[in-house]
Amino acid sequence: MTTLSVTTWSLEQTAPTDLRPAAAPEGDVRVVRSEVPSPEFSRFLYASVGGDIRWTDRLGWSYARWREHLERPGVETWVAYDRGTPAGYVELEAQDEGVVEILYFGLLPAFRGRRIGGHLLSYGVARAWELADRWPGVKPTTRVWLHTCSKDGEHALENYQRRGFRLFDTKVEDEPEVTAPGPWPGAYSA
Repeated sequence: MTTLSVTTWSLEQTAPTDLRPAAAPEGDVRVVRSEVPSPEFSRFLYASVGGDIRWTDRLGWSYARWREHLERPGVETWVAYDRGTPAGYVELEAQDEGVVEILYFGLLPAFRGRRIGGHLLSYGVARAWELADRWPGVKPTTRVWLHTCSKDGEHALENYQRRGFRLFDTKVEDEPEVTAPGPWPGAYSA
């Protein structure tokens, strides 16, 4: 089995004023919270956004596992739509002591490079800072964090830093090399 050297960067914001929002993209782009837990829709977003960049850890999740995750207090999915079509998403998770992690963030391949990503990330981070307002019992946010890696899009780290995230950890590890699962062969060509 061949391995791939993967660099993982962990980044954080420790105050809402750390956020440096991106400009909204041109056209009819809207970001909407997916309020009804839908394993089918969440799996579609996960597989469609991450299929070409080797997101594989959730592909084996059962319907019940998806539902259990999505129904946890403080888990939110915010979806960007371009003229009514899902373009990408950001998934937030409330953790202990007012910490919110951005678990997943990205765009479907056909929507990358159109200035939607910076806007979606800005919107999602702003929602992370106010997450406790929507979830009774969840502590007010004191920190928003995430990790990205060298397998993610080539502009991912730069986008996070432009939005005001600061690097707090870097790790390099060898991982088994896996074939990007799709969404299906030939679905998108740049």
